[in-house]
Amino acid sequence: MKLSTRTRYGTRMILDLAQHYGQGAIQLGEIAKRQKISLKYLEQIIRPLKKADYVRSFRGAKGGHELNKPPDEITVAEIVAVLEGGDTLVQCDQDPETCERKDSCLTRYLWMEAAKAMYKRLAEITFADITSQQNEICKGNIFDCLSPEKQSNPIASLTE
Repeated sequence: MKLSTRTRYGTRMILDLAQHYGQGAIQLGEIAKRQKISLKYLEQIIRPLKKADYVRSFRGAKGGHELNKPPDEITVAEIVAVLEGGDTLVQCDQDPETCERKDSCLTRYLWMEAAKAMYKRLAEITFADITSQQNEICKGNIFDCLSPEKQSNPIASLTE
């Protein structure tokens, strides 16, 4: 499975806003420079996030964008679901009528279970969790964070 560029960039944008939470509105151009993402693309990505009430915008000289909730109240699963158009991996999970094999397709249930497991894990990680582990992540210790044995802090293994 591959997440869309829209989701990967949107997650980076939300993370950038989380890192600057409480510092006032951040201009999209600043995020684009820091994240090395096209400003035009960020302008498209931010729309569904604003519509879903994760980001709010301000106009004027001091205008920009900020998270509408604290980073500890926004999970990675929520952002991925908004940007991917739902919490499924296959269209027939969301809309069974699109598949003529909906009643007999065994792989449909496989993809439904895979999506459930992925989103369950992503729902355990908030943007505050990620920002609090920033130094460890930058050291390259990120792969251990996926270990289910370290569930008390979703990314606690990053510090070990």
